[in-house]
Amino acid sequence: MFAVNNQKVFSVHLNTMCYCKLKAILKRSKTRVPLRRNYSSPAGVIGNDVKSLHSIISPPVAKIRNIGIMAHIDAGKTTTTERILYYSGYTRSLGDVDDGDTVTDFMAQERERGITIQSAAVTFDWKGYRVNLIDTPGHVDFTLEVERCLRVLDGAVAVFDASAGVEAQTLTVWKQADKHKVPRICFLNKMDKTGASFNYAVESIREKLKAKPLILQLPIGEARTFQGVVDVVNKEKLLWNSNSGDGKDFERKPLLETSDPELLKETIEARNSLIEQVADLDDEFADLVLGEFSDNFDLVPAEKLQTAIHRVTLAQAAVPVLCGSALKNKGVQPLLDAITMYLPSPEEREHGSLERMSRLLLPFADQHVEIPSLTAGNIALTVGLKQTATGDTIVSSKSSALAAARRAGRGEKKHGKNNEAESLLLAGVEIPEPVFFCTIEPPSVAKQPDLDHALDRLQREDPSLKVRIDPDSGQTVLCGMGELHIEIIHDRIKREYGLETYLGPLQVAYRETILNSVRASDTLDRTLGDKRHFVSAELEARPGEAPSSRAVIEYADCVSEGLVQASREAIENAVHSACLQGPLLGSPVQDVAITLHSLMIHPGTSTTMVNACVSRCVQKALKKAEKQVLEPLMSLEVTVPGDYLSPVLADLAQRRGNIQEIQTRQDSKVVIGFVPLAEMMGYSTVLRTLTSGSATFALEFSTYQAMSPQDQTALLNQRSGLAQVL
Repeated sequence: MFAVNNQKVFSVHLNTMCYCKLKAILKRSKTRVPLRRNYSSPAGVIGNDVKSLHSIISPPVAKIRNIGIMAHIDAGKTTTTERILYYSGYTRSLGDVDDGDTVTDFMAQERERGITIQSAAVTFDWKGYRVNLIDTPGHVDFTLEVERCLRVLDGAVAVFDASAGVEAQTLTVWKQADKHKVPRICFLNKMDKTGASFNYAVESIREKLKAKPLILQLPIGEARTFQGVVDVVNKEKLLWNSNSGDGKDFERKPLLETSDPELLKETIEARNSLIEQVADLDDEFADLVLGEFSDNFDLVPAEKLQTAIHRVTLAQAAVPVLCGSALKNKGVQPLLDAITMYLPSPEEREHGSLERMSRLLLPFADQHVEIPSLTAGNIALTVGLKQTATGDTIVSSKSSALAAARRAGRGEKKHGKNNEAESLLLAGVEIPEPVFFCTIEPPSVAKQPDLDHALDRLQREDPSLKVRIDPDSGQTVLCGMGELHIEIIHDRIKREYGLETYLGPLQVAYRETILNSVRASDTLDRTLGDKRHFVSAELEARPGEAPSSRAVIEYADCVSEGLVQASREAIENAVHSACLQGPLLGSPVQDVAITLHSLMIHPGTSTTMVNACVSRCVQKALKKAEKQVLEPLMSLEVTVPGDYLSPVLADLAQRRGNIQEIQTRQDSKVVIGFVPLAEMMGYSTVLRTLTSGSATFALEFSTYQAMSPQDQTALLNQRSGLAQVL
């Protein structure tokens, strides 16, 4: 017998029981199993396997793989995920991005646009292993979605377009994986595509990602001639049956001198090179090879080589490389084998701690099955959290948090034992600064509370979305990562919360700074009732020594330390609030340092008065200084056929673009450079027109740069309504 929600149910033979009966049993036990798609079975019920509910919910930790799928947009992440779900038995039909019927792209906006916007988790079994898989977005506007997933995953599959190799967003997600020390394997997808080149893609991994690729497979043919792959480790060829529509049928044959002499020779050379690479990176394997198999590498057992590759992958010393075509249903099953063989289990990673929740759910994309318990190493969902936001770490107590931080090497004892847990910071998510903003208005004043509620919920889910109130107009302002990001948020408010909102024109998020040092003083003397409030302050504002989004605050030696300690919070809040709106555009001020030289406070003066005086003093200093507008500079990568290169370069020159280099990628040119964000409004439409729809581009925030005097004057005139009509 097994228990579900504390109710006992007699054991059943899952292999002979149809899924509708299983659904009925779970329904009677008050477990919600919504079925809106054609799934063949829940995780743990595959073929004729009969497993206990305990093994379905909590398999052995060593048999768990928590992985993410990451890549540049349009590299084929979601299609690869769909094939993985189909071959694992999770789905009965092949989903297609173009048809809008994929499992993990379940949001309406995703299905309409054919892109992944929100990460989705699915759980399935493969050859005795439990795989928790997360499909992540590839668009730069949703980089935070990748960030918040990688920090909790044990491994990742990086998917590449074999005709393009490493692309702009590939670099971004790779750096994120490096930061979180996530072991990964590479899958060169689209080997059937015109222009696909296995060697080019591998070389781009080596050159651009500075990684060491371990070639575990060789393609049999490329582009239209792609038929299958060679397993280098086992010296076997895998050929997919051309008559099999779904790719389930393929044959694995050993390479023989009689039938495949050239392919066998190439494979032996690749295997010997692989053995040498792994031996250079793993001492244990090197001892084995030099001791027993130095005369003939062909005798090295495949199992020993695979174990060594597993260790090298975990150490992030190199990355295994496989290839295939997810769309043509070739190469996905060996990829699944590699996931279970080379990527780590949770017990092989440093994080993983016990949590107790009131309600736990096992994720199946947009569907969930309630489960009674969960052990370390698994991924699950919980509901009902009121204060938790993306990036938070949930622990059972401060002591367990402290212990976890010590194990991770993050615990720092600064202010004694009592403050150690309070000042503890576990690994969080780096939230990028928004670069676009626009106003948003509800259909009526009565709907403003509903809009505020919707925006509050969306911000908890997506911290890269910022919402603020314009102090002058009182309007709600949305701040996001790009045009698409804000467009998606607008659409979600309509679909998920039933609100028809109105967006103002998109505007660029400028910054301001100062170019020289200035001093300013201010005095506030007021009597409220019978109480006198008196504050006098003098401070200096100067350019910061290092780039910083927040003002650096310092105190001169002549300022009373006791006075500073008593009023520090009010002073620092005043400085930061004054820097939120600069004197030129009302944009945030950055890269400045404020030094307080004098502070006089009458006894009994409220902190509100201190705050007001210091804030006015900072604003005076900023107005007196020589001011500079900073604009967001974007790194740009445009992939364009050679015939259209000239008009694309001419257009970028008009947009104040700075071209760094032009690379050759097969028959295309790749233009790499920097361009101000303000010049990129509507660029996708212009590029499509210039190149007849044959070019693609990727845009990513790089830094803030000073505008030229002419451009700054033009911007200020435009904002003040004095722009000249040419």
